[in-house]
Amino acid sequence: MGSAVRVLAEATPATRDRYVDLLRVGSLAVVVLGHWMMAAVTPDGVGNLLAVVPALQPLTWLLQVMPVFFFVGGFSHALSYRSLLLKRPEGSAASASADSATSADSVYAAFLRARLQRLLRPTMVFVLVWGVVALLVQLLGGGGGLTGVTLRLVTQPLWFIGIYLAMVAFTPPLLRLHERYGWGAFAGLAGAAAAVDVLRFAAGVPYVEFLNFAFVWLAVHQLGFLRADGRLGAGSASGAGLAPSTRLRSLRSLRVPALLAGGGLIGAAVLVAAGPYPLSMVGMPGEKVSNMAPPTLALLAHGLWLVGAVELLRAPAARLLARPRAWRTVVAANGVAMTAFLWHLTAMLGVYGALLALDVPLPEPATAAWWAQTPLRLAAAAALTAALVAAFRTFEHPAPPSATTPAPGSGPLAALGATLCLLGVLGLSMVGLGGLLEGRTALLIAIPVSAPAAVAMALGGWLLVERAGRGAR
Repeated sequence: MGSAVRVLAEATPATRDRYVDLLRVGSLAVVVLGHWMMAAVTPDGVGNLLAVVPALQPLTWLLQVMPVFFFVGGFSHALSYRSLLLKRPEGSAASASADSATSADSVYAAFLRARLQRLLRPTMVFVLVWGVVALLVQLLGGGGGLTGVTLRLVTQPLWFIGIYLAMVAFTPPLLRLHERYGWGAFAGLAGAAAAVDVLRFAAGVPYVEFLNFAFVWLAVHQLGFLRADGRLGAGSASGAGLAPSTRLRSLRSLRVPALLAGGGLIGAAVLVAAGPYPLSMVGMPGEKVSNMAPPTLALLAHGLWLVGAVELLRAPAARLLARPRAWRTVVAANGVAMTAFLWHLTAMLGVYGALLALDVPLPEPATAAWWAQTPLRLAAAAALTAALVAAFRTFEHPAPPSATTPAPGSGPLAALGATLCLLGVLGLSMVGLGGLLEGRTALLIAIPVSAPAAVAMALGGWLLVERAGRGAR
């Protein structure tokens, strides 16, 4: 693996934005570490450290970095889709209109397949492996205690996969809106998110809050489009040792990120202080209002502050990533990041299960003994995650590009497949893998969904995307 990483790193084009890769890996790493730290496991169940020690909740303003991942996704999706558009074959002048529609349709199918491959292959393997384990456990009469909690919790992070699927699927139409309206497209989505919260909290309109799963996250995603067009500024030089005119341009390029960071931070603070938004930027057990589920305007303001902050750090990070060793580390981590994300809760709960099986005392969360044991638990979870990554990393490698062209009309089929994948993955994140034999269900858009049905939708949708995007020779 080391030699392969070295070859990939050395073959990196000079035009590649290495900072985006660092942000992708870094944001997932922070999420993993946050989950490990927040878990307050006792023999009676799994709690949340932030609920035990509310004074730690301000840390979520640094550790809730999912907006950064979705922002980076918007940047990457814009470049990928535009690249495919440039490669489409040109038709004759007489049939330009029809050819253009057919070509765009085929490009959409190819785009979905290319973007979803690396995401869904490791996800489906994770789901199938855990599905078999859950079925065997329940056939043998297990499923209680920490085992039952594990079967419920391991699929919860899949909500992130579902949201990301929606972002990929909506990239072409939202990119067209961006190309026409620029910042206006982002403002429209942000305004819609604000209107939803007004209807929710001021007018008491039921169920309207769920629209912000789209408006909030797609607004953050839209910022990635703006970055792809160079509209977020952030100069590439530090200013030291530069001519005055160059230094001035560098400082001006930091204006937009500084406004985003400062405005977002102040906006989030005002919204939380004025209410009804909670302090924590992650979900808390038992809370009446969560900033995460569904997302709120406060979370969008938090996302703006994070995007602005990471853009302000772009120049020093670019200098760091110019060093071969640092870039090789990022390349290596990027190749297994999704696999590590999928299996990190499995590793954490496995460590706690081993401690309970060996009768190792679990101190009360947030006590001195608990904090003293934390480094050992984190090291054990990291080691087990590394072992699971070694076992499953091969599924994260994308398949070779298709040698065929998607057929005309493949776009709607690919869109249907992506929709089924989205519903299946979100449904599985809600229902978990416990209660398979009892037919346990969870409500997904007012429809009861069981784990087997969710898995079937996800797998069927993935196959449709593969078929539509691959096409026929």
